Amino acid sequence: MSARTTHQPDSRHGRPRILHAGSTGMIVGGLVIAIGSLLPWVSTPLGSLSGTAGPGLWTLSAGMLAIAGALIPFRRIALAHAVLPGLAVAVIALWQVARLVQLSATTAGWGTLLPGMGLVMAAGGAVIVLRAATRLRAAS
Repeated sequence: MSARTTHQPDSRHGRPRILHAGSTGMIVGGLVIAIGSLLPWVSTPLGSLSGTAGPGLWTLSAGMLAIAGALIPFRRIALAHAVLPGLAVAVIALWQVARLVQLSATTAGWGTLLPGMGLVMAAGGAVIVLRAATRLRAAS
């Protein structure tokens, strides 16, 4: 194997494989994050607040990075494309939930501000991407 080619060849055809052990999880998790970023993040009695009005744009970008990393044949770069977006989305989701709790506590309106489906999906997608990262790390 030459110094330029560091990815694993496919045993059937002798050509390099593009997909790796974490590809499926990264694609699914990235899509869940991206779709969740576009959905409502906060449900109120007066309506819903979209994720794109706030940090949903950040999570949308992170979801696209996770999907892109699923198609990179180099394991270290793919691992970075799983860990960094997964952690970023997890931190953003926790921050948003903490902010909802803080707003509910200061306004004495418990139960009026609830996490929306988009926030739940983004957090779940982060878990999927981070799980794919652990699988990718174990495979290398």
